[in-house]
Amino acid sequence: MRPRVKICCISSHAEAALAVSYGAHALGLVSEMPSGPGVISDELAREIAARVPPAVASFLLTSRQSAEAIVEQQRYVRSNTLQIVDRLTHGTYQDLRDALPGIALVQVIHVLDEESLEEALRVAPDVDALLLDSGNQRLAVKMLGGTGRTHDWAISRRIVKQVTKPVFLAGGLNSENVREAVEQVRPFGLDVCSGVRTDEKLDERKLATFFELVNRIQGQV
Repeated sequence: MRPRVKICCISSHAEAALAVSYGAHALGLVSEMPSGPGVISDELAREIAARVPPAVASFLLTSRQSAEAIVEQQRYVRSNTLQIVDRLTHGTYQDLRDALPGIALVQVIHVLDEESLEEALRVAPDVDALLLDSGNQRLAVKMLGGTGRTHDWAISRRIVKQVTKPVFLAGGLNSENVREAVEQVRPFGLDVCSGVRTDEKLDERKLATFFELVNRIQGQV
């Protein structure tokens, strides 16, 4: 099956429309982060989410670690999916589900070592999907995505094989490595930001090339 494609770091209505026109299954709206590109205000994220076609998922990327704070943010932005880029430290996934019925929960796992596999197996039963990225929560200033770097896909492949939930692959994907990534990891979906951008702006040429390559993958791997 052809992987689903999420275009992240959407910064305007025009970028959202462009991504959807090429077949994006999901759009990523990045809220306040300790580091990384693509951050937009909650106000703009709310405006974009309101105009995303019903068949396309709108992912709110949140670095908040309190279930109560995440609920407050999502109720304002009104995306249909929450991408939790850090670990919950206050409250539970069930608290999120109880407060936000019908909102999909996607937990990011920053793939570093064997502990990443253990974390994925631990949280997968409580969420709707996992997203494997190349951040690092152990740094003084956390890197929670948007690094433009790949990680150890062998670990990602093990996660895909062992969890029973859909898994998105992120981190440094582009037209040069997307086929290898799909062949090696076999993810449910692909999440790309910097790989389809030039000077932090969505680049239609790169976007078109990326989708052309992903479409070719169908039935070939």
